[in-house]
Amino acid sequence: MAGRVFCSRLQPVRHLARRSALQPRRYQSGGGGAGATNTWLVLAAAGASVAAAYQVYTSNRTKPLVEQKKDAYAKSGAVHPEAVAEQQLTPSSTEAATEESAPPPESETPPPPISLPDKVPYVLVGGGTASFAAAKAIRERDPAAKVLIVTQENYSPYSRPPLSKHLWLSGDHAAAQQLKFIAPWSGGKLVDLFYNADFCKVGELMDREEGGIAVLTGTKVVGMDTKSGSISLAGGHVISYDKCLLATGGRPRTLPLFSGEKVEKHVSVYREIPDFLTLDQRLENTKRVLVVGGGFLGTELAVGMATRYREGGLQVYQLFPESGNLGLVLPPALASWTLDKVKKEGVEVFPNVTPVSVEPESGGVKVTTSSGIELTVDHVVVAVGLWPNTDLASSGQLEVDRHLGGFRVNAELQACSNVWAAGDAACFYDPHLGRRRVEHHDHAQVSGRLAGSNMAGDQQKFEHQSMFWSDVGPDVGFEATGVVDSSLPTCGVYPKTSTELLQEGGAGVDDYSKGVVFYLSREERRVVGVLTWNLFGKMDIARKVIAEGKKEGEIGRLMSQFGLEPPPKPQPQQYQ
Repeated sequence: MAGRVFCSRLQPVRHLARRSALQPRRYQSGGGGAGATNTWLVLAAAGASVAAAYQVYTSNRTKPLVEQKKDAYAKSGAVHPEAVAEQQLTPSSTEAATEESAPPPESETPPPPISLPDKVPYVLVGGGTASFAAAKAIRERDPAAKVLIVTQENYSPYSRPPLSKHLWLSGDHAAAQQLKFIAPWSGGKLVDLFYNADFCKVGELMDREEGGIAVLTGTKVVGMDTKSGSISLAGGHVISYDKCLLATGGRPRTLPLFSGEKVEKHVSVYREIPDFLTLDQRLENTKRVLVVGGGFLGTELAVGMATRYREGGLQVYQLFPESGNLGLVLPPALASWTLDKVKKEGVEVFPNVTPVSVEPESGGVKVTTSSGIELTVDHVVVAVGLWPNTDLASSGQLEVDRHLGGFRVNAELQACSNVWAAGDAACFYDPHLGRRRVEHHDHAQVSGRLAGSNMAGDQQKFEHQSMFWSDVGPDVGFEATGVVDSSLPTCGVYPKTSTELLQEGGAGVDDYSKGVVFYLSREERRVVGVLTWNLFGKMDIARKVIAEGKKEGEIGRLMSQFGLEPPPKPQPQQYQ
């Protein structure tokens, strides 16, 4: 097997070369941070080892990405957060989707008034994954607990990741339009997007001796009084609580450039179920769409839309200021490789540019970039990040982190007496990495569960190092944990798996088909984040590396744990 190690300085690279007993060849390439330079090292193994490794690689690559993931997680004994989420989703009929089974459209007519309680022991503000996980945890510890979830959305709690993943990549368009998809981790069953729970009616909650979970939808919480222990609803009703969770999530960032009545009707952001339903319907009569943003959401959407409407002739453009897709996370060379993968999925990508002007034109808008390129499109999707929703901080007299945003909480996720926060809107202390705020599904699931358990009487510290995942097309899957920031020094390893390796004297080419990147603190050169691509089920190992404070010089000894050491040299066969 052959491989490359790329680090931001030379000494640890020499260390890796000594330990692997491979012959290094050195060259330079551009680095990730301002003024940074990466040193790349070619590690070339003996021909027999190369051939053996390449055969293993090619046999694995023929499997679909999800099957590779399943095999890797089964081997490691770990559980993917997506598999956990699927177990909580509502099973759907295996029959073909029909219009009658579609989700009801949002009505402009307000629902009939319901009887609202004046007091509920547990009030959870927000209807996402963190809130649902907290409700389940409360009921597990306190089986008679009465829990009220208040959400501004018109839907009961649902899993958000499929909105940018499965619903676009599903081969069954009709099912996706009804918010159904094939659950890849659950034996291929058809599931709804919504979490499965025995919810009761809001008006009946306080009369149930056995307790329960009720969801008050379409209702905004406009204020809270942490001294008296109450929340105020938009309609003026006040509900008192014994314990309250703030799982308020966030709202998509926008760009002022895309404001104005004539422009706004051709522009959308992407976060919730109505965003998917509206965008999917609009694309049926659209020829050109532009995605602004090169992060995980923007890239997943661009690839998803290009995949869904490839046969319909939809042209998908994507632009962003970084040099490659996921450029705020990936080192430059890997970001460029990812960009090429996105292009192969049918997306026309414009890196290193920003939109500088927008004007109505031909039933759509004309977007002019900083490089002078003009793109006339029917619709624009802005995917440039998230603002944590901390609107209740003022009335609740709660502290918001000035640098990271989010409600500041202690080690038990408590913001103040009888008030906890979890998910995107919580700014928590990580014992290994300092104060952080994380916007990923796994964090929402685990932090919500721990907060709910603590609300019901536990006193657990939040020490989970959450992970996130993203698939870019059918051939590339990322998993990461910790702080993954391309401005940090990085040290990465990947196998060189080109067929050129099998040619006598062939140097091979950069393939990046799988590998691992270690993100290092600037001063101590300590591992603070780990990202793998097409290497699955390694996050428990990565968490251990971060928790143990491994440093740059120790990375060489970690390679076998990530499956990146060359195979042993074949032994000669003995014949009788």
